[in-house]
Amino acid sequence: MAEVDLAAIEAERERLRGVYLRGGEGSTARGLHHTALLCRDVEATIRFYQGVLGFPLTEIVGNRDYEGSNHFFFDIGNGNLLAFFDFPGLELGPYAEVLGGLHHLAISVEPANWQVLKGNLDEAGVEYLEESGTSIYFRDPDGARIELISDPLGEMYGLSVL
Repeated sequence: MAEVDLAAIEAERERLRGVYLRGGEGSTARGLHHTALLCRDVEATIRFYQGVLGFPLTEIVGNRDYEGSNHFFFDIGNGNLLAFFDFPGLELGPYAEVLGGLHHLAISVEPANWQVLKGNLDEAGVEYLEESGTSIYFRDPDGARIELISDPLGEMYGLSVL
């Protein structure tokens, strides 16, 4: 692994903040309609996201781009949805973190729910990593990394990011 010049990285971060930060200006977007992930097994995905994490399944429809595929949605609060596609007949292969791909999906939950969900993960035998007393990182049935964070929307570890 190459040596990293942390001072140069921090200096570049400060430069980028000075040039590009535009907090408070408002966005042209209304919000995240849905994020779509891939899954191999629709029912296993429903049991995990609805049964373990408590995200209600709101709809299952046909995928307009691939005949026989399902496009299904979970309510993750605040008018946001998490969606999945399955692709019957295709060999999707194992999940891989690649450049341009998903690293993790962070979902904000109330602190009391965070504790309950942590217990649900324990009960379901899902391994997780707890960070800073506010984040739990784990993998879904297909290997996608999910974070449950008890910080409010727009905050992360006491820092306002919105």
